[in-house]
Amino acid sequence: MGDTYSLYEAKARLSEIVRRVREGQTITISYHGKPVAEVRPIAPESASIEEHFRKLEERGVLVPARRPFAPIKPVAKRPGALKRFLRDRNRF
Repeated sequence: MGDTYSLYEAKARLSEIVRRVREGQTITISYHGKPVAEVRPIAPESASIEEHFRKLEERGVLVPARRPFAPIKPVAKRPGALKRFLRDRNRF
């Protein structure tokens, strides 16, 4: 991994931090001694969509569907709800 810089130090050494990140290192920035940010190299864009989904699942951002092919249920209770909504919206 990389090193940790305080926020004050990181502002003063931004060029050095960017150079180190370009070399592949990961830098942590702390505020009052607690890590708050991470500066790291950007992953190459050659990864597949499946790889992106897998990474998002690992980070907890994306949750796989419980039933992948469940039918979609309509939200509106009565037919024509969108038409009524647009009509009423344009009234004001």
